Amino acid sequence: MREERAISTLQRILGLAMILAGIYCAAVQLAKGDAPPEPAQTIRAAAQAAEAPRIENAKLETRGAGASLDATMRELAGTAEKAEWVGYHVDQVAGERGVCCNNNWNDGNCGSCRLEKENGGSSTTTRTDGNVKLEGSRQLIVLYRLEAKQVVKIRVASDDCTLDAGGLAFVWLTGVKPTESVALLATYVRGSGFEDHGDRSVGNGALTAIALHADASADRALESFVTPEQREGLRRQAAFWMGAARGNAGLLALQRMAKTDPSSDVRAHVAFALSVSHEAGALDEMIRMAHDDTSTHVRGQALFWLAQKAGKKAVGTITGAIENDPDTDVKKKAVFALSQLPKEEGVPKLIEVAQTNRNPAVRKQAMFWLGQSNDPRALQFFEKVLTQ
Repeated sequence: MREERAISTLQRILGLAMILAGIYCAAVQLAKGDAPPEPAQTIRAAAQAAEAPRIENAKLETRGAGASLDATMRELAGTAEKAEWVGYHVDQVAGERGVCCNNNWNDGNCGSCRLEKENGGSSTTTRTDGNVKLEGSRQLIVLYRLEAKQVVKIRVASDDCTLDAGGLAFVWLTGVKPTESVALLATYVRGSGFEDHGDRSVGNGALTAIALHADASADRALESFVTPEQREGLRRQAAFWMGAARGNAGLLALQRMAKTDPSSDVRAHVAFALSVSHEAGALDEMIRMAHDDTSTHVRGQALFWLAQKAGKKAVGTITGAIENDPDTDVKKKAVFALSQLPKEEGVPKLIEVAQTNRNPAVRKQAMFWLGQSNDPRALQFFEKVLTQ
């Protein structure tokens, strides 16, 4: 009973502290001329402050995001002569994955995120409290590096990461609205900072951050990045994130891209994006692309990524392309796709193609990939051919 009363008292003290912290934030906002937040917003902001990630080696300041995240970021950037970090968190897309500060989406714990390392890497050590997180993070940390009065880098991290700021100032913002976060990040994606390759640019970091927001505004932003007038590199990167992180909304957007994007290179990348989607309709759309796309390159890529997903539907489409596609290069890519299937499915089909296909280039291709398989059935087939 004594322990229960002590715990109850501690809980009341913590709750009062959170409310007082919220009242203090509201008083500061009033002093600055900002409108006071609603009581629920005040309590939520105080709770978010209490839920800040572990931040080490930093000159830490916590402040509210204010009435406008964009205005707050402009204010912070406008006074940032030297390097500093700004961060906040929002709800992250559902799933069992986390994302470390080098923008790699992974299945393990993040460990310690050294923000000032050249590659933005993270250590492989677990958190210092010894806890291993078995479920995916529910909060996404968005990080901005400011220097010379501008944003020079954007990264994301899981809320199980310990952030090492390298001795720099670090401003932790509370009360950030996800819609405002997406809108701010989108300005960096559309700006000159986006690069077609790599993930070091401001635009690439912003795109990753948008894709991992749980808010529906992220779907709308990604859809705006894949319209035909956007750069091909941006359309390809946005397509990947639609497949990897955006669920059914992402699948619907990819289906539209697969049918309407004017670039065969982008449509080929859509086939890859579909292959990383977990939505049921992704496989059917890949099959349609393998059958119907006007580009031989796209049909070949769709076949290749179908092979990576395997399954009976994929096998039927691949063998159908070998028999029926009018282009020999596509037939040869389909043979290669057979070689990527699990050996239980792929090797018998390769032997069948090598024995019966009427196109000598296709038969030769099947023989080549059988030779690479190191499968006893392939050796038996070659022995039979050579002794006839």
